[in-house]
Amino acid sequence: MAELTLSQEHCLLLRAQAHRLDPVVLLGAGGLSEAALREIDRALTAHGLVKVRGGKIERAERDALFATMAGRLGAARVQVIGHTFVLFRPQPLAPAKAVKSVKPARTGGAKQAPPRAAERSGRAATARAGATGKARPPSARARAAARQR
Repeated sequence: MAELTLSQEHCLLLRAQAHRLDPVVLLGAGGLSEAALREIDRALTAHGLVKVRGGKIERAERDALFATMAGRLGAARVQVIGHTFVLFRPQPLAPAKAVKSVKPARTGGAKQAPPRAAERSGRAATARAGATGKARPPSARARAAARQR
């Protein structure tokens, strides 16, 4: 496959998106093996934008490795930072799936509105009733408000 080329604006946008990514594939002492290429290809198909961490190699070898990865995978070279490479390949469009009919969700009736401030302050004993139906004693704040009236 041929390597993709990107415009400068698109490349800058992809660099910003790649900033938060972690490396998906780590190249070990074996370098760029067929298994590593398959894994990078799988990651590019799934995500489109991936980071690959290379081993401790010299700059000239690093540039050649990056060009080889991009050329063999049909991806675009976005960025190299140290031993980390960023590759981009547009994700293939998925075939359109048949849309299933969705049943409306069943509702359990209308929800009750939260109690008003007057009910919370202790004026209505029904608002203070717990699960047992017994009224709870009013709070200190409610008692103080009742004394001021």
